[in-house]
Amino acid sequence: MNKLKEKHVLIPLITAALSLMTFMLVFFFYNPRTVRPYGQFINDLKSGQITKVNYTSTPYIKVTLRDGTSYKTDNPRKSTFKEELLTSGVNVVEQGYTDLYTAIPAALFMLSISYLTVVLLRKSSLGTKAMSSVESLELAAVEDCGFNFDIVAGNEEAKESVMDVVDFLKNPEKYNKYGAKMPRGIMLYGEPGTGKTLLAKAVAGEASVPFYALSGSDFVQVYVGVGASRIRQLFKKARSHKKAVIFIDEIDAIGKKRDGGRAGGSEEKDQTLNALLTEMSGFNDGEGIVVMAATNRLDVLDEALLRPGRFDRHVEVTLPDVSAREKILRLYLKNKPVMDLDVVDWARKTSYFSGAKLENLVNEAAILACKDNSSYITNLHMDKAFSIVLAGYEKQNREHISSLDRRITAYHEIGHALASLLLIKSDKVSKVTIIPSTKGAGGYTLSIPEDRMYQNKDYLKKRIMVMLAGRAAEELIFGSKYITTGAHNDLENSTKLSFDMITNYGMGQSLGLLNLNVLSSHNLPSGDAALKECKELLDELYRAVYNLLSDNKLLLDKLSKYLIEKETLYTEDIEHIMKNYAANLTA
Repeated sequence: MNKLKEKHVLIPLITAALSLMTFMLVFFFYNPRTVRPYGQFINDLKSGQITKVNYTSTPYIKVTLRDGTSYKTDNPRKSTFKEELLTSGVNVVEQGYTDLYTAIPAALFMLSISYLTVVLLRKSSLGTKAMSSVESLELAAVEDCGFNFDIVAGNEEAKESVMDVVDFLKNPEKYNKYGAKMPRGIMLYGEPGTGKTLLAKAVAGEASVPFYALSGSDFVQVYVGVGASRIRQLFKKARSHKKAVIFIDEIDAIGKKRDGGRAGGSEEKDQTLNALLTEMSGFNDGEGIVVMAATNRLDVLDEALLRPGRFDRHVEVTLPDVSAREKILRLYLKNKPVMDLDVVDWARKTSYFSGAKLENLVNEAAILACKDNSSYITNLHMDKAFSIVLAGYEKQNREHISSLDRRITAYHEIGHALASLLLIKSDKVSKVTIIPSTKGAGGYTLSIPEDRMYQNKDYLKKRIMVMLAGRAAEELIFGSKYITTGAHNDLENSTKLSFDMITNYGMGQSLGLLNLNVLSSHNLPSGDAALKECKELLDELYRAVYNLLSDNKLLLDKLSKYLIEKETLYTEDIEHIMKNYAANLTA
């Protein structure tokens, strides 16, 4: 379509250029050859060769001869000139003449210019209409979204927090008796993929009211005032239904703390936020409009947005615990062919998985079963899908990997696994492999952490030791001169965790119970002392895990050699070797 539009403009442009060139060529090269001296005109007139003369007040007159040819000559502009012509039997035409050689190019040029002018004017008109309609919000309410609380597995606390809103939308009279007011807004917050959007849809579905779903980015425009206009249109549409649920996902796109235009503040975003606050304050108590919003960062939102009367109820949508993960897995496996699948075990294995990640896990397993032409989804498919979700697909071509690289990878990964087995017995090492993945890992160790509400200082220090165990194993076996870049991600994670312990969790000496983020917001320098303590902590834990692996070097060698042979070890393989090793030591 765009190409067709380009042709509509390109063709008249080319035509105008060619016609102009033709006109200029005729004017400069053809015209001089058609002009003859006035003396020749007198000779032709005397000899009776002229049949017609176009006589006007122009500098030239056109002369037509008996043989049909014509030429131009100078206009004598004599008062008796016409009488002389008529006396000589010449037909005198008192009007202008036009050569086809100049008339056609001139006509084409004018037509092309006229067409282009019309096109440009029309385009300008459309542009003006587009500018005037940029404020319009193309949004239709979903009358029956088809969702309810049955499909929101887990998150019972979050569901309980919005149950009364559903009941209020269904039976407003019941609450009016007690003088109770419906919450103006509900802010859903939590990590990505925990089901915030799903919960909002379930509220609308349970209450059987229209559902308006938008993203915060839908209100962000380069034109000042557009976002505010769209907010007003949204609430106007919602009010036309009397009862409705408005859901704004990623509200931090417009709801971040206002700074008066400083530090990259946006006047457009501020106006949009002001419009939202005004509309929410303008609700009548009898209106059945519920505004729900979702964010991953509650801490960055403007305080005016979170105060009572605006988003006065804050509901945390957390990562599912083991029982919730079991419900979610059963929900996603409900209409899929499965055989001998231990859902309870997979619920334990998928610690810290969000609902979206669990859905992805089941979907990957279904795809693998389909590829294998299997009649059922089995534990094998789930295990492969589990590795794909966490580490990516295994690389098929591994011929380029040298035996030395395989040894280094094996000792590195067994270092992680052995440290986890010896230090954190509550965590379960489910898989260790030296097969590289498509996500860039040369190998990986999958450890299943225990579900915990809190993580204490001792556990966090042991987690850091497990992270550093891969580098420690490399140094122990190959020497400090031959440590590799394979610990890059481990060092990144251990640095972040140790820094959080000292600066955010109050587990260090340099800051004590002070929080570095708060200090930084008041321009109080304290980072150097915290950085020094962070380095000392990592050095201390590295030495500790190095000594731990050194004390268990025989077991490290045994597990590493077995891993090189098998390429992948599972929980059963590791437990078998550990039992044999312990039996030999006892004997």
